[in-house]
Amino acid sequence: MSKTNLRPAVFLDRDGVINHDPGDYTTCIQEFTILPGVIDTLKKWTEAGYCIIVITNQGGIAKQRYSYADFEEINDYMTTKFTAAGIDFIETYFCPHHDAISHCLCRKPHSGMIEKAIHRHGIDPKKSVMIGDKYRDIEAGESAGVRGIKIDVNQSLTTLFLE
Repeated sequence: MSKTNLRPAVFLDRDGVINHDPGDYTTCIQEFTILPGVIDTLKKWTEAGYCIIVITNQGGIAKQRYSYADFEEINDYMTTKFTAAGIDFIETYFCPHHDAISHCLCRKPHSGMIEKAIHRHGIDPKKSVMIGDKYRDIEAGESAGVRGIKIDVNQSLTTLFLE
């Protein structure tokens, strides 16, 4: 994709931003509850020209708190909900590693997942934002040239306005 055809994106952390974060890992589909207002807000951002990309650390896989299959079941459910609502949902990038077990360049605060998405999908980092509930989310975005927006855990996205 040429530099003139790059598109803006909203990069979102998952737990505590899209779904309710219980304070520990979301280990199965029964624990996955999309926060109120998320679907409507993502739909509005899609209508404003943004595509939606999820960037999530899933260290519970490395710690064997849940499996890849559990993660995929949750992700498939979320993807189905987004697609049914007409959201321009592109992809979920996830890091299955945990610092207590191994080191990698994909786990936030590293910017590997965001940089991969930017290059794979023709994203304009200068017109994009990374929304997260932890400073490592913001650091990952800013390291990739994407403006970060820090919110509180489980905060409604309906209060955010993108410029």
